[in-house]
Amino acid sequence: MPRKAAPSINEDTDLETNDLLPEKEKDQDEIANLNRMLAATLNYLSDDEVEEIDIEYLLDHTEGLREWWDRYRESNRKGIEEEIKKSLGELTLKELEMIREQIKEKQD
Repeated sequence: MPRKAAPSINEDTDLETNDLLPEKEKDQDEIANLNRMLAATLNYLSDDEVEEIDIEYLLDHTEGLREWWDRYRESNRKGIEEEIKKSLGELTLKELEMIREQIKEKQD
């Protein structure tokens, strides 16, 4: 039986291809990708010509950063939900009613 060719690994490896890699290679690939994004971010932040930090520009012009940020935010969703649940008991009735109205508006 002929052997299957190993998937090629490059900078724009997508999640589907990444799932085929052994765990150690995935970790190394993720570390390299995070290092690249961190370097790009720090280069942008340290650029003396940049007068105002534009996060949207950074997310749009750093390959993979927006996708990573979205995954990171989603992974913290449960923590945010728990924080909100805990703080509800400290709110006044008026504040709770305002939140309920905002939720109803979102659902419509």
